[in-house]
Amino acid sequence: MRHSSLSSNIPTDDIKPPLTSIGVIGWIKSNLFNGMFNSVLTLLTLFFLWKILPPLIRWIFVDSLWISNSTECRSVNGACWSIVSANYRFILFGFFPHDMQWRPLFAMILLVSLLLISRNRKFWKPWLFYAWTAGLLCMAVLMKGGVLGLAPVESTQWGGLPLTFLLAVFGLTAAYPLGILLALGRRSTMPAIKALSIIYIEMIRGVPLVSLLFMSAVIFPLFLPEGITINKILRAQVAIIMFTAAYIAEVVRGGLQGITKGQYEAAESLGLNYVQTMRLIILPQALKIVIPPSVSILISAFKDTSLVVIIGLYDILKTTQTTLANPSWMGFSTEAFFFLACIYFICCYTMSNYSRKLEKELGTSL
Repeated sequence: MRHSSLSSNIPTDDIKPPLTSIGVIGWIKSNLFNGMFNSVLTLLTLFFLWKILPPLIRWIFVDSLWISNSTECRSVNGACWSIVSANYRFILFGFFPHDMQWRPLFAMILLVSLLLISRNRKFWKPWLFYAWTAGLLCMAVLMKGGVLGLAPVESTQWGGLPLTFLLAVFGLTAAYPLGILLALGRRSTMPAIKALSIIYIEMIRGVPLVSLLFMSAVIFPLFLPEGITINKILRAQVAIIMFTAAYIAEVVRGGLQGITKGQYEAAESLGLNYVQTMRLIILPQALKIVIPPSVSILISAFKDTSLVVIIGLYDILKTTQTTLANPSWMGFSTEAFFFLACIYFICCYTMSNYSRKLEKELGTSL
């Protein structure tokens, strides 16, 4: 009884869990050393990091050169980031005239600004449509020129990061609605529309993007009347749109199949026609379901834009390869491609992060 009375006099606020169960120590114990297998795996990982990270950090930061010439780079054991600092204008802008490279720079800043604004759903209002319309017009004027006192620049001189963004953003923007239409066509009750949709989807998904790019660059011009040519960038853009739309169509079709029959019956009981049913009830639910796989396809499509290098378009991968072809900078491909990988990683991670944010806002997470 005495022991019980003493225990009852101890304030509960003073009773704390052991240090080995909370904070950093508790997290390490429960996640890294919660068993023999995990403990051994953690120790092996720490050993490999101890062997790899110090030399890597020394190569990247300590023994590296950032602003120098290629001759000086060959005399050090670290990374030669000078290949980026000395050639960044060509890597980023390609053959765009040197004294006018501020134009693609402003075009990219405008495009990125519109994308960042569009990330916030509270800005999804009519004015945003007009902002995109005005922004795209300004970008076209900056890139093409010929008006407002800007010197004209042929599209054959476009390259680098602006061309990559152009193919990616406009390709993905056009591919998504086309994929939705193809998915609806494949589930249509009209035999002709259903058959055409199935043929298109299966044919496009049955060939690699490389073959479509070759067809757009080499074979398609053979069918045009004499004297008529279509810009190579436009042909590559159409090939990317067609390829991505076929994959988006299958993802959206899976979302449509996940909608229960009761949703269609409820729409019918309200007197909604087919277009109203799809626009107001079915598609909003189906598109929410397929956000993760849709974003995965869009990220893959963004990375696949680098394949235009095989048809001679100077996207950022091609400009990087051209820089490495310069005898002065041969042998520094690791640094150049690491810089390129960072650009792709930032873009892809931003898309992935936004998809997670959108899933959370729409309540699609389990």
